[in-house]
Amino acid sequence: MKQFISDFNKLVKLRLTLTVVFSASISFLIGAKQQGDIMWMNWLVLTIGGFLVTGAANGFNEIIEKDLDKLMTRTADRPLPTGRMTTGQALVLSVMMGIIGTMLVVKLNFVAGLISVLSIFLYAFVYTPLKQKSPIAVFVGAIPGALPPLIGYFAAFESAGFGLAYSAVSESAIVITPLVLFAVQFFWQFPHFWAIAWVADDDYKNAGFRLLPTTKKDKISAWMIFLSAVAMIPVGFLPMYYGFGGWIFTIVSVLGGIMFSYYGYKHVQEMEVSSAKKVMFTSFLYLPLTQLILLFDFIPFK
Repeated sequence: MKQFISDFNKLVKLRLTLTVVFSASISFLIGAKQQGDIMWMNWLVLTIGGFLVTGAANGFNEIIEKDLDKLMTRTADRPLPTGRMTTGQALVLSVMMGIIGTMLVVKLNFVAGLISVLSIFLYAFVYTPLKQKSPIAVFVGAIPGALPPLIGYFAAFESAGFGLAYSAVSESAIVITPLVLFAVQFFWQFPHFWAIAWVADDDYKNAGFRLLPTTKKDKISAWMIFLSAVAMIPVGFLPMYYGFGGWIFTIVSVLGGIMFSYYGYKHVQEMEVSSAKKVMFTSFLYLPLTQLILLFDFIPFK
């Protein structure tokens, strides 16, 4: 049983899945604050459903890449490449997680359920095969990577049919807030994933992954990491500009963008794995911290 739990955690990429679920659950609470009432049972359903949906997407990803995972040091010990779990077992687990997770999210909100299905499809069946073909995979992967805030936010609202019955909620709350949450997480992923790609480049090359902007650890790729980090500064102003983010969030977010930019520029100068790691670790801190602060500094639309 202990080995199965360990293998299951690796199949669903537990740390990544928990990060995604955190993003969705915080966005759910923001959506609930917009309405003035938090339904904690719905939050729990969203958390479980989000975990299963994300776990399913990661499971499909590992099934597709099982032969490639054998070639990389950091993934060689996953259950599929080692043979501790068969492809059939992983497929059954992933399909069941996808179905149950989607059903739970759909129960909360139909639109959130549709977005969940879209995220699984884009991540597992579009982004995953693109990783060997073109650096555009990072852009494509940033789309499903930024969908969890939409899933969580819409799941906080009751809906009818296609999710258009939001008569008691302002249009800004239904359109602007979720799109800005999406934008913040979308832009964050470029310095985040490019820094990871720089750190893991040797391992990625063994599997034929091409994720750096130029596919190489050169000056242009380093500058792209820096410029994507600089972009996080204006992105940090978006919630306040659109009227739902307070000063505390804006200050922390902009300071985080400046820190991103500083380490990005240092990386342009040094172009070392150690300098890329500083960008990477900054990204690990930036997203959960700013999302948590936005929850407490959120200004509902009237």
